Amino acid sequence: MTLESSMGTYSKILLAVDLTIESSQVASRACLLDADELHIIHVIEPLSLAYGGDIPMDLSTVQDQIHDQAKTHLQEFSRSLDVPAERQHLVFGRPEAEVHRIAEEICADLIVVGSHGRHGLSLLLGSTANGVLHGAICDVLAVRVGIIDDENNT
Repeated sequence: MTLESSMGTYSKILLAVDLTIESSQVASRACLLDADELHIIHVIEPLSLAYGGDIPMDLSTVQDQIHDQAKTHLQEFSRSLDVPAERQHLVFGRPEAEVHRIAEEICADLIVVGSHGRHGLSLLLGSTANGVLHGAICDVLAVRVGIIDDENNT
């Protein structure tokens, strides 16, 4: 029995991206799995959560600008992967919780997320990838991104 036959294939993949340059690395790995459906999620963390909620000003205009920019980037990114609008998910909230919620909503059987590989077991996964891994209802593939070659200092 091969590993592939024991694992089966994935039919619905949820690709969680931060829309940075590294998102392409993560997407290429997800596309190799050749699923029936690829969904893409980008989570915008509300500024009030990111900065502790004690900001003495109205940030709604800034938050709207962030949303508009993220929507444009998500559409462009999704277009490059031929992912239709109905499989693009742009949501506000805590990334881990929203990825779990959308994965459950679409009945995903795999979540693909980027992880910044660092040395040492405790630094294996970034905080978002680690949060997605714990509590996920399906398999999670953490794709190592942003690898730094210590020997060559690159």
